[in-house]
Amino acid sequence: MEFTNLDRAAIRSIVERQLLAFQNDDAVTAFKFASPGIQSQFGTPENFMRMVKTAYPPVYRPRSVLFEELVVVEGVLAQPVLLLDLEGTPRMAVYLLEKQPEGNWKINGCYLVPVDRESIE
Repeated sequence: MEFTNLDRAAIRSIVERQLLAFQNDDAVTAFKFASPGIQSQFGTPENFMRMVKTAYPPVYRPRSVLFEELVVVEGVLAQPVLLLDLEGTPRMAVYLLEKQPEGNWKINGCYLVPVDRESIE
């Protein structure tokens, strides 16, 4: 899968803006960066925000954020983001992206992966 520097910048921007929306408890804005499939799955911004608070605390309230290079995972473009949770535990959030018919990118899922502390020190 090929992607351009414009794609890279757009993807980083939507992830950053969604993280900011979570920090501001702005469910409507956070929800608008989700793909149509994710929006359909959760139905409302409030349901989506409730899920993120419960299942993804490091994404909901990261202490720090470090973007890594885009990768392709099984044919899907993914943005790895190293997060520190509020207790200082590192987690890798892997955002799966979906290009929309009009050409913009949306977040189509996120997986949290444990990170070995020694590998980042």
